[in-house]
Amino acid sequence: MVDAKIPVYFYYFYIMELSVNIPALLFPAISLIMLAYTNRFLALSNRVRALHEKYQQQENRLVIFSQIKNLKYRIKLIQRMQTYGVASLLLSLLSMFFIFIQYQAIAKFIFAVSLLTFTVSILVSLLEIRLSTKAIELELSDMEGLEDPSVIDYLKKRFERDDKK
Repeated sequence: MVDAKIPVYFYYFYIMELSVNIPALLFPAISLIMLAYTNRFLALSNRVRALHEKYQQQENRLVIFSQIKNLKYRIKLIQRMQTYGVASLLLSLLSMFFIFIQYQAIAKFIFAVSLLTFTVSILVSLLEIRLSTKAIELELSDMEGLEDPSVIDYLKKRFERDDKK
């Protein structure tokens, strides 16, 4: 019977039985996302090295400096993504351990924190993806017509120019 003083979601949290299989389901997801994060980090590292070399040769320093600044921030974001991903994996393991030794309440709490850290990792990843599109826009900013933020505006200008010919 549900006590009227306790919210319903706490009641379900209390009666829910957490099996080892539930935290184990996060392992493949976390492993794959960590692989993706590492690949993004390696790609950014190579890009920073190439831009640094161009910067040393004094080719278009302002754009290159802006790109390097963007990449430094994105690398910090990837480090945070990886940190939260690893924390989620470790917390899932810890949750499984507490399930194994029959401490359900602690296991549930730790698993909930694991889900939250995984969510934070994904949200930081979303932010990094948005920054990567900004970096591509910066890379293309010195090309004619691509400095406009809207592709539709660019296409309208392009078609107007073609119509005049």
